[in-house]
Amino acid sequence: MLFEIERTTVFDTPVLRPAGELDLATAPMLSKAADEELALSPSSLVVDLTPTTFLDSSGARLLAQLARRAAGQGVALQVVCPRANTAVRLVIDLLDLRSVVPVVESVPGRPTGLLGGTDAP
Repeated sequence: MLFEIERTTVFDTPVLRPAGELDLATAPMLSKAADEELALSPSSLVVDLTPTTFLDSSGARLLAQLARRAAGQGVALQVVCPRANTAVRLVIDLLDLRSVVPVVESVPGRPTGLLGGTDAP
């Protein structure tokens, strides 16, 4: 599968949806897209990993760096990764990424993966 990043806005919040494998080769693309969004000084930013099929340590490191950059700019970052995305969620859980990155099942008050379902811890 090719890698692409869909940019959209949901409830006035910018959303980046990387589709495909988030790894050493593609992490710089997501980093650039996130930097472009952060340059606009949003109050919040969502990275929706629902369509992401693979996450390696480079992608995980990028999410941690993005969390620090967003916090430093006063931007509320949320990374959406439904439990149903077992390949990506396994890496998040094994690395305990939730301790440094705000990973949620869905954005509170919004459907899981922004597409449907309910929020879960």
